[in-house]
Amino acid sequence: MRPPPVHSPLPSTGRMVLGILLLLIVATGAVADTKGKITGRIQNQANEPVIGANVLIMGTTLGAASDANGVYVILNIPPGTYQLRVSSIGFATQVINGVRVSAGQTTTINVSLAEETVEMEEVVVQARQPMVDVRQTSSVAILSKENIQQLPVQELGDIVNLQAGVVDGHFRGGRLGEVQYQVDGVSVNNPYDNSSSLKLDRSVLEEVQVISGTFDAEYGQAMSGVVNAVLRSGSEKAFDWSAEVYGGDYLSGNTERFPHIDKRSIGAIQNYQLTLSGPIFLDRTTMLVGLRRFHNEGSMYGERRFLPGDSSSFETQTFNPTGNGEIVSLSGVDEWSGQLKISNRSIEGLQLSYQAIGNIINSQLYAHNFRINPEGARKQESRSLTHGIDLTHVLSPTLFYTVNLRQNYFRYTDYVYSDVFDPRYIDYGQPLGDRNYEDGAYVQGVDLTRFKQETNSWILKGAVTSQFTTAHMIKIGAEAQSSEVTFGPPGSLVPTSVGGTQVLVPVVDSPDYPGLRTYHPVWFSGYAQDRIEFQDLMIRAGLRLEYFDARSTVPSDLQNPANAISGAPPSTPKATTPKTTLAPRIGISYPIAVGASVYFSYGHFYQIPGLGLLFSNSDYSVLRDLQAGTPTPLMGNPDLEPELTVQYEFGTKAELTQSFGFDVSAYYKDIRNLLGVEFVSTYTAAQYGRFTNVDFGGVAGFTVSLQQRSGILSSSLAYTSQGAVGNSSDPRETYNRALANEDPRPRQVPFSWDQLHTLNASATVAQVGDFNVTAILRYGTGQPYTPTVLSRLGANLETNSARKATFLIIDLRGEKNFRLFGTNMSVFARVFNLLDEHAVNGFVFTDTGSPYYTLNVAGNAAQLTDPSRFYQPRRFEIGISLNGSSQ
Repeated sequence: MRPPPVHSPLPSTGRMVLGILLLLIVATGAVADTKGKITGRIQNQANEPVIGANVLIMGTTLGAASDANGVYVILNIPPGTYQLRVSSIGFATQVINGVRVSAGQTTTINVSLAEETVEMEEVVVQARQPMVDVRQTSSVAILSKENIQQLPVQELGDIVNLQAGVVDGHFRGGRLGEVQYQVDGVSVNNPYDNSSSLKLDRSVLEEVQVISGTFDAEYGQAMSGVVNAVLRSGSEKAFDWSAEVYGGDYLSGNTERFPHIDKRSIGAIQNYQLTLSGPIFLDRTTMLVGLRRFHNEGSMYGERRFLPGDSSSFETQTFNPTGNGEIVSLSGVDEWSGQLKISNRSIEGLQLSYQAIGNIINSQLYAHNFRINPEGARKQESRSLTHGIDLTHVLSPTLFYTVNLRQNYFRYTDYVYSDVFDPRYIDYGQPLGDRNYEDGAYVQGVDLTRFKQETNSWILKGAVTSQFTTAHMIKIGAEAQSSEVTFGPPGSLVPTSVGGTQVLVPVVDSPDYPGLRTYHPVWFSGYAQDRIEFQDLMIRAGLRLEYFDARSTVPSDLQNPANAISGAPPSTPKATTPKTTLAPRIGISYPIAVGASVYFSYGHFYQIPGLGLLFSNSDYSVLRDLQAGTPTPLMGNPDLEPELTVQYEFGTKAELTQSFGFDVSAYYKDIRNLLGVEFVSTYTAAQYGRFTNVDFGGVAGFTVSLQQRSGILSSSLAYTSQGAVGNSSDPRETYNRALANEDPRPRQVPFSWDQLHTLNASATVAQVGDFNVTAILRYGTGQPYTPTVLSRLGANLETNSARKATFLIIDLRGEKNFRLFGTNMSVFARVFNLLDEHAVNGFVFTDTGSPYYTLNVAGNAAQLTDPSRFYQPRRFEIGISLNGSSQ
């Protein structure tokens, strides 16, 4: 059995770091920026400062007065679009409509007041949204809910993948799992694999920020980027509601590639969504509640020709199907998701909120071998819940603090039956097929693979923000996270010979078949960030301290890992060493002309690898029987160091006209201490693999972003050119090459996700309140693959030395708005993959580089009928949305 984790006392340095961080938490508590800032200068028509002018955000209690230089600053503003009211004795009051505030950003509104010589009405003007924000110090894409509503997207992941520098979840050439996903400023990453534990529908989003360049010191546990989703809140003024219903199906005539795709139904895809928001019975209290139900049959089907309990004679080639022949989905998704948010402002200067977001997702990953025995295939279930309390306390117009407490819970299971002792496992047995019948498809039995992963994390974050001077806004924060991570097989089915007959024996936990294991790592971090604004000059400088303790053990002598070698020095469990890092970050934006700037940023970004790789197979007692010449096992390593990316970025932004702007940036990433595999020899000359920090890489590239907005037409173009290289695309790659008797030594090759050229373009024709039509075009060159020649002999060419085909994807969305019985109604339609493109950086046969054909037809017969090697076919959806207000 695995020895229990050792919770050793911290060394003196660790105690000092922990003490500082806990002090920060008590004194302040670290939250990512979810609030924005408005600043500007109030002057008269002679360009002289107006002192003491009142600037109020209408509909709120937020406001400020201009100082001796006419400068005002309003902090702690939730993202959204507002009206500003500027008034001063002796001047005509001015109202500015359409002032957009984004999380973590500064909106500048300068106002020139006219002298009031006679009684005048309020002067109303429209704020102009700049084409580009020339004060940004790195590459940041900010999308408001209005932007999102016009796009043919449904979920947060769809939005992220449209941004410059992002390719299938990889940010600027980094590996998956290097992005920090936050909801309202608090991480929702699952530490098991550093992926987002939540799926967010666009209906709950107020704003989305995608940071693909360098990012501030308040963000941690990420090396490639940050996605910050700000959720909608209820209004104190009115009760609002919205509903959306749509249905659709996949529309592809290619039944050869997608069998049974012509089984069409408008109900194959169904979505029902309802959102309610507004004031409730408590004083100055608002709520927002949303519920969504989603169903998608998927595009891949099977035939219920056989059942798991069928029995066939493989010796006589006699097959006895007892299924009903029904066509059933093998790639469907059923999802329930909900959101609740309650905010109270009854105490002046204090806002207290509770929010909860949850997903229930039942799905099935397509398993081609079970296409005629679908009941034997595994099904996947995930449950996620993020909930907690947020507190914001405004101490003065220039000083406030925030504290957040969150619980992030995630549970994932992958098996046929939940109970390992389910008698059907024994009755049906392991899956069996015959290569001469339906290319080896299984005709009996069930999948015996079983996996469960459960994470329960508690996060305490907080920050103090002070507009210390007119030019300096300082933020100091800290964070603590404690997680309980459980994963592994919840029982195994072991083939065992009993009386000469092979049977399956359920095993819950044994030295040879370990079951679920639980770990309790902790993280602490603290940071200081200064945002310095002098006129158009912007400097963002910060320092982040991070601390991680796996609270586990490793062998004290890796050459005697299980302490089972007679005569060798004894090896005992040794506590893992806490890891501490210090990460400096700086960004500068310098004006070079009116509406134009150059910017530079630099930073160190650390991240602990996913805990699934740290702790997987980390019980070294399984090596007690390891001998020279036996298969080389791969062990986990709870004592891994953080991975590191050093990133540089340089660029220029300009608003050439009021309807056209651009942003061009070049970047380089030096990636070190990536997770890889080393080989350790024991005292008996046996060898085993072990995860450690040995892999490396580098990414160089540039992006070009163009924005146009004129009349009813707006458009954007984002182009990325980059090269991402390293010694391996997967932490296990070196290990797998060694097992295949290939050269495992490091070498520089393109990463498997390297895409030399990526272009995302969009165009929208819209008349506010009437209609909008949006088209999105995505073009990309092919990603690498390793070609083979004489594949029967296994003769491989250089790793990733060939490229897949280019691709072009077009998505469309059109909407028409109506007013019916006092309710806003719209009818919309969406088409995804309009051209029905199939070859989009997916599977290819290594002897041809094509997903469509192979030189070894007999050897690849099953793969030639596998629809999962293709990109999803054309999808069509049509729906209705409604919204109304009591105001």
